Amino acid sequence: MIKGYLETLDMFKDSLPKSMQKGIVNMSEQSERMEQLIEDLLLLSRLESDEKREENQWHKVLDIVNSIQSAVESVVTEQHIISVKIPDEAYVYGSYKELYSAFSNLIVNAIKYSPDGGEVEIKWESSHLNGVFSVKDAGLGIDPRHIPRLTERFFRVDKGRGSKTGGTGLGLAIVKHVLLHHDAKLQIRSQPSHGSTFSCYFPANRTQHESVSTLIFKGNES
Repeated sequence: MIKGYLETLDMFKDSLPKSMQKGIVNMSEQSERMEQLIEDLLLLSRLESDEKREENQWHKVLDIVNSIQSAVESVVTEQHIISVKIPDEAYVYGSYKELYSAFSNLIVNAIKYSPDGGEVEIKWESSHLNGVFSVKDAGLGIDPRHIPRLTERFFRVDKGRGSKTGGTGLGLAIVKHVLLHHDAKLQIRSQPSHGSTFSCYFPANRTQHESVSTLIFKGNES
């Protein structure tokens, strides 16, 4: 309801004093952040419960990543470069909605924490033991002592980062629980000033792979 009122006010904000226009913009941003927080809390609650889940199926990893592009467009700039190196026939067995949520959280986070001109690398690598989906950012990196706590609800290395990036503080907690549902685990490698790599390790019985294709695209390209 609040969001609806704000959208109505936004339609007529040009006729309002500038001080009120700024207030409407700020309230709209806070409303969107609250909406995202509620959605993430509901998703996390479902993941943590025994609620009936979507049936597991084989999904092409590249298709999942391509479908995330629309979500990425809102945080990517012309200066960001996203490189995707994923096998043409890389498949993962699981819930599409859950895998989409986990992968999109990692990709969007990597873009948000990478500076203009920085490159985000998205990869899928396979062996006889597992399949690994990884996202590497060009950010400031994370002190190793904080890494064990990154998947906790609302944990932030820098208390101000959430307000700057619009995050809810639940993204990595969601990733963790999605991976638990898929017999997978999250590995985080990071050093200050050298960026971070978030890798999802799926067991061999949940993956298939063949040849490799490389795709490069920049923000705001059609």
